[in-house]
Amino acid sequence: MKKEIIIIGAGLVGSLLSIYLSKRGYGVRVYERRGDMRKESMRAGRSINLALSDRGLLALEKIGLAEAIKEISIPMHRRAIHHLDGTMVYQPYGKEGQYINSVSRGTLNQRLMDLAEEHGVQIFFNHRCSSIDWQTKEVFFDDTDNDEIIKDQADLIFGSDGAFSAGRMQHMLHQDRFDYNQFYIDCGYKELTIPPNKNGEFAMEINALHIWPRKDYMLIALPNLDKTFTCTLFFPFEGPASFDRLKTEEDVRIFFEENFPDAVPLMKDYIHEFFHNPTSSLVTVKCSPWIREDYFALIGDAAHAIVPFFGQGMNCGFEDCRVLDELIEKHQEDWHFILSEYQRLRKPDGDAIADLAIQNFTEMRDKTADAKFLLQKKIEAVLHEKYPNEWIPAYSLVTFSPQVRYSEALQRGRRQEAIMQQFMDMPGIADQWNEDELHKRIINQLRIHN
Repeated sequence: MKKEIIIIGAGLVGSLLSIYLSKRGYGVRVYERRGDMRKESMRAGRSINLALSDRGLLALEKIGLAEAIKEISIPMHRRAIHHLDGTMVYQPYGKEGQYINSVSRGTLNQRLMDLAEEHGVQIFFNHRCSSIDWQTKEVFFDDTDNDEIIKDQADLIFGSDGAFSAGRMQHMLHQDRFDYNQFYIDCGYKELTIPPNKNGEFAMEINALHIWPRKDYMLIALPNLDKTFTCTLFFPFEGPASFDRLKTEEDVRIFFEENFPDAVPLMKDYIHEFFHNPTSSLVTVKCSPWIREDYFALIGDAAHAIVPFFGQGMNCGFEDCRVLDELIEKHQEDWHFILSEYQRLRKPDGDAIADLAIQNFTEMRDKTADAKFLLQKKIEAVLHEKYPNEWIPAYSLVTFSPQVRYSEALQRGRRQEAIMQQFMDMPGIADQWNEDELHKRIINQLRIHN
């Protein structure tokens, strides 16, 4: 007889996981602390856009949803870097034909919820997990609609309720030798909007992720289907240029006009949005163990919350679901082995993408406008073109190579970066960068270290 399963959290990962499990014949019930977003408007100013890449698409493809989601996505083939002097340069994300997708979090989550219910999944909204009895495998929820506590029992429980997971909290409170590390970066974020232009069209190039890098902070913008751009200001909480210093409308106006002069004419309501949209923090969470014997597991952000600078939070959570499904197929009903293998495989990858995301924050904010960094990227692009199976940039390994584990991408990326730094310090590198002899020397170094 198939197990009964409770999933705590009906976000992107919880909804996708419920579909995978229901398609395998399990009875699945999902409990979500928030209301049904299909009936309520999403709160403005928080996490509107996501960058869906090949790992996430592969997980969606397994349940037949990839093409439908592509229809509600906008391809972004390159970064558009906006300099302070108003000039702009482009950096392709990968080889020709490779791109990431801007997709609405709300629209994607709603599609997944609909599909889950079509497969017989029950979703209970406004139910906040309050406790778990690990002996009886009963989960208790505060039903805020009816102001009562309800309980449910299952054979298997998944905590898929995000970075501040109640399921994880219950797990860690009653788990011997539970390791937990939580790290906030010094920047928060605030979301703003670029509306359509006076002709009702996109105000900037559509198929690009726009970045205004300013060393200690940055503004980015992703396109939406309604021809707006969702902008996100990543900005220190404290310091000379920080949220703490921008107290008045005049402070905000002067700051934006000085630092993002080409964006200001496009952002019609940015001052109002700055003071009315929330300022949110950015946290990395690493923890262990993720599992309890054969009946509980953390998944998605509940297991490995990461900052958004590699665009992999959702993609990593979706990959968790795909890997878990493959283990179910491989090991059938041996859930003790399934969960052990799931943790063994995914824990190193969760840690790796967390480190890569922090690393990419530095790259996006500090380096995308740096001449030496841009020269290095040109050399790496040529190497990738000449030696496509040997030199693969870390970004491509993460974003366009779902067959490569995050932990392997991190290791290979570090090896390549160390080699590149040796050559970038050579005298005359700016004149030799496109010479075949230089490229052969770099590849020979890579072969020695592989």
